[in-house]
Order: sequence, then structure tokens, then C-alpha cells
Amino acid sequence: MVTAIVHINAEVDRIPEVAQTIAEIDGVSEVYSITGEYDLMAMVRVSAYEEIAEVIPGRINKVAGVLRTETHIAFRTYSRHDLDAAFSIGLGESD
Repeated sequence: MVTAIVHINAEVDRIPEVAQTIAEIDGVSEVYSITGEYDLMAMVRVSAYEEIAEVIPGRINKVAGVLRTETHIAFRTYSRHDLDAAFSIGLGESD
């Protein structure tokens, strides 16, 4: 599983609408409203790196009201959420 953390700047008067639209995109597992330089943070979880291009520049960046994104790719997982998901799809099993 590939995880990307996407920081998003949105038009201020459209933040709730932008967040809801992004949350409905396949591959987006969560969207948070946050404090600081960015308005929203989306967690993108896909099975292959190639899918990142489909989800982030292909869909998230095209949502009306999105002004800017910054993407960080996770290279190691320490979260219980990701570990449980990996084992449930068989990544921890040997053939």
C-alpha cells in the first residue's frame, strides 16, 4: 500500500465543500481540516505508485476551490491502521 499525505489550500468560503468532495474520491481515506499554512490534509492510500498520479493531480487538484497542494509520500508505516490493512490484503503472508 502506498500512502500519501496531501496538504491542501482551498478557497476559504468553500473549505467544507472542497473537503467533502475530496473525501468522496476513490483512494482518499480521510480528509481533515487543519490549522497552520494549509486548510486541509488528505490521506491517500492506493495499491501502486502509479495511482498517485491519478488521484492527486488527476482528481484532487481538479476539485473546484482547490488552490494548491503539497504531497508527501510515506516510505514506511508505523500506524496500526496501515499495518492491519496490509495484513488483511495478504502482504504479510509468504507464498
